[in-house]
Amino acid sequence: MKGTQLLLTTPPPGTKVAPIHQYSHDQHAQIDALRQYADTLLLPSMDPYYFWERRWLNQSDTLPRYMRAAKWQIDDAKKRIKATIEWRRDYKPDLIPPEEVRIESETGKIILNGFDNEGRPILYVRPGRENTQTSPRQVRHLVWCLERAMDLMPPGQESLVIIVDYKSTTLRTNPSIGVARKVLNILQRHYPETLGRAIVVNLPRVLNFFFKGISPFLDPVTRDKMRFNPNLLELIDRSQLDADFGGDLMYEFEKDSYWEQIVRACGIAEDGTRIIFSSDGDEKEGTQKVSTEKVPGGAHGFVGPEPLLHVMLPPTTVGEVDAGAEAGAEAETR
Repeated sequence: MKGTQLLLTTPPPGTKVAPIHQYSHDQHAQIDALRQYADTLLLPSMDPYYFWERRWLNQSDTLPRYMRAAKWQIDDAKKRIKATIEWRRDYKPDLIPPEEVRIESETGKIILNGFDNEGRPILYVRPGRENTQTSPRQVRHLVWCLERAMDLMPPGQESLVIIVDYKSTTLRTNPSIGVARKVLNILQRHYPETLGRAIVVNLPRVLNFFFKGISPFLDPVTRDKMRFNPNLLELIDRSQLDADFGGDLMYEFEKDSYWEQIVRACGIAEDGTRIIFSSDGDEKEGTQKVSTEKVPGGAHGFVGPEPLLHVMLPPTTVGEVDAGAEAGAEAETR
């Protein structure tokens, strides 16, 4: 079968997204109560990060995920979302510039490609391809990849699949328990209900101690979602599963091709903000009035008519764009 460098960034036609969460009247009331509380925590509207904070909070799945994680205990949900708002304000996961973490992607140690049978994006993690020394940038790269997985989720999907392949992993290339703890802390505290499945394959005995070391930091929900060496073809269609794991997808990793495709598919600008695409596929900075036909984002994007511009950009920028567009049109008539 011929290999390909083309990424699968949308689920195959006919995919039935699951699970679809339905809420009772009382649960909707609790979600509304959490929203009212979260609104009191937001930055002042003139703060440069206010727009991005509001954008995250307004995503349809944000508040329900925190309520579900808190088992519908409103006081616990308030504590959780307050902690995440403070973390995002400091870490700014939605504004990590691609070039800041690009070097971490050059060996394909973390790849987004394909979807499982229920429309979850698949994130392949291969510790054996580690190419950098332990640093905060490694964690930021993983966070950047989590954000991109959320960008690619189809409407209604709120979780992803992580496949950790320990083939060729050694004690040198395996992440330290300290790094693993940081990653688990971020995933469990600040991306609740985002992990749909965690699959571990090809784990050598020499690394059993690693899982014993991180087990105390796995919450019961995360632990229940972990599977070791399952039959992946029961979870993922052959056409979507990498050939390394028994699928038919003969994906050939090439660092520049991969990076350019994932950045474009998610509409990420050089500074970490967003790009909107015109109907002819040309990239337009988020400061343009363009067609919404190819706006990326899936369940976490914002698709709509012209108001999209006001969702993607801070109000002050929108005003500047309108003025700039008028000036440009005037110049063309001269």
